[in-house]
Amino acid sequence: QVQLVESGGGSVQAGGSLRLSCDVSGYSVSNRYMGWFRQAPGKEREGVASIYTRSGVTAYADSVKGRFTISQDNAKRTLYLQMNSLKPEDTAMYYCATKFGLYSYIDLASFRGFTSWGQGTQVTVST
Repeated sequence: QVQLVESGGGSVQAGGSLRLSCDVSGYSVSNRYMGWFRQAPGKEREGVASIYTRSGVTAYADSVKGRFTISQDNAKRTLYLQMNSLKPEDTAMYYCATKFGLYSYIDLASFRGFTSWGQGTQVTVST
């Protein structure tokens, strides 16, 4: 059974850092897209960062480029999101997600079509 479990959320002041983790189980991590998404109250869910597990190629939303870093530890079957220079507008529920597929940068950067999702972890950034 596919399972993704996020952790690492919390409350920080603007300018601070957090590292989110997503433990994955129930399927092979190769040839997969893994992504981080977020949803703030009253807003649509948006893609934040994605990675293709076989190659390690990454893509980021413009709003987080230079501040967030997605990474993976395939041996530990864990996906990470290092978030630095956090801003109040980064406040949201953060989700990790995955989909199987052959590599395409268009697919990677589109943040579309993810089929399995975790329950989310809350990130709150205060001024």
